[in-house]
Amino acid sequence: MSGKAHECDVLIVGLGPVGATLAALLGRRGTSTIAIERDAAVYPLPRAVHFDHEIMRIFQALGIAEQVQCHARDLPAYEFRAAGGELLMRLEPSPHTASGWASGYMFHQPGLETALRDTLESLPDVRVLLGWQFDGLDQDGDGVTAAVTGPDGQAMIRARYLVGCDGASSGVRAAIQSGLVDFQFDEPWLVVDTMTLPESLVPDVNLQICDPARPTTCVLGGPGRHRWEFMLLPGEAPEIMLRNETIERLLASWNCGPLEIERKAVYRFHGLMAGRWRFGRILLAGDAAHQMPPFAGQGMCSGLRDAANLGWKLNAVLKGVADSRLLDTYQSEREPHVRTLIELAIGMGRVVCTLDRDAAAARDAGMIANRVAGTSPLPPLQPSPLASGCVLVGTQAAGTQFPQPTHGQGSTRLRLDDALADNAWLITRRTLAEHKRGLQVVDLENAALRPFRAALEKWLTDHGVEAVLVRPDRYVFGSGDAAALVSAWATAMVPPRPSA
Repeated sequence: MSGKAHECDVLIVGLGPVGATLAALLGRRGTSTIAIERDAAVYPLPRAVHFDHEIMRIFQALGIAEQVQCHARDLPAYEFRAAGGELLMRLEPSPHTASGWASGYMFHQPGLETALRDTLESLPDVRVLLGWQFDGLDQDGDGVTAAVTGPDGQAMIRARYLVGCDGASSGVRAAIQSGLVDFQFDEPWLVVDTMTLPESLVPDVNLQICDPARPTTCVLGGPGRHRWEFMLLPGEAPEIMLRNETIERLLASWNCGPLEIERKAVYRFHGLMAGRWRFGRILLAGDAAHQMPPFAGQGMCSGLRDAANLGWKLNAVLKGVADSRLLDTYQSEREPHVRTLIELAIGMGRVVCTLDRDAAAARDAGMIANRVAGTSPLPPLQPSPLASGCVLVGTQAAGTQFPQPTHGQGSTRLRLDDALADNAWLITRRTLAEHKRGLQVVDLENAALRPFRAALEKWLTDHGVEAVLVRPDRYVFGSGDAAALVSAWATAMVPPRPSA
């Protein structure tokens, strides 16, 4: 197929939250994109129910934060309780975040997906094909040709790059023969989503009930919604657990009053990761690349971070700003983050899923002792900074999320990201001439930075540097001398070719 005209720069397979976010990030930067989705409409029932502040910053970049907030509410406290109700551990939402948004949100996924689809319709460089099934692919040195089946039959789509965002059973992952690493956690759970009524009395915190007789999760959903998850015990058949009378019996013990069951399903909570996320011009993102239990609420978040990381890199390569080797940093940056979160979620799951009563009693005693001592039995929820890839290792704050100062309150609040372009920034104390390689160079005297000057100046002072270079995904590339940062960024974008 080499030499055949490309219909788009990027073909995205799968238009869930990850695929739609990636398509929007590419389309906003003028990268021609086709996204195919086998379903003809947004799935109308809840699935993911949590995202964090960093993800809201991504939605802000897409211009949909306000629409998403209509389908979300701020994250409450997260409590682990023993079978008798005793508090084992309480995690409070952080009052301050790097992104300038609330610590996290409980949300209704159909509302989020509708907001994403609406913004795709406004982007002339994005074409969405609903009701189209991915069948296979063929790759050569110039691009990827995907075989697809649409409403009118079979067709071929030629793209420079293809990204599989097609979920846990990814056909793209199978096509590139990327095996899965199994983290050895596999537990069946019944998930019940409900709609609450004005007289419903549901908890106002997220709960993990560490009861060896029936480990149970109870969390808020989007506005007017609540979710329960019940672990299946050995020998329990999924079809029995899905019966309305079984669900009604399980919910009755909560004494919440009237609830309307919106969705019920049995899932296997497991931890899996694809061995390779890139095969030439083919890449994987979201559940196609990794899956984790829901206990840390980071499954969808991890996929959206994939989209943010991959989106700016694909754009830079396709626009000739960066060498294609920049795409090699995608997995090297994202995999350690995802691995940390999978292990955290599994660690939390092992705490919750204990069925042995003696082991549960010992666990409870240890967690209570930790709570009394003011220590947490869990590792930090925030993964370590990027330790390799497109970062200037060894400089202050390299690989961390750059903070987003805000100014004002309510509808008049100003945010740093909205004041600057959506490419990379060099924020510096002194004036520096504009440079290429997709950089926006701004000094602290720039009018756009006036509302945020004090916060930015403090950041530079606290880190002992004169300048910071921030990537388009708002992670710090590096900090230090402004001219040295520009030079290092140019090298990172177009590294020297190895000598023959």
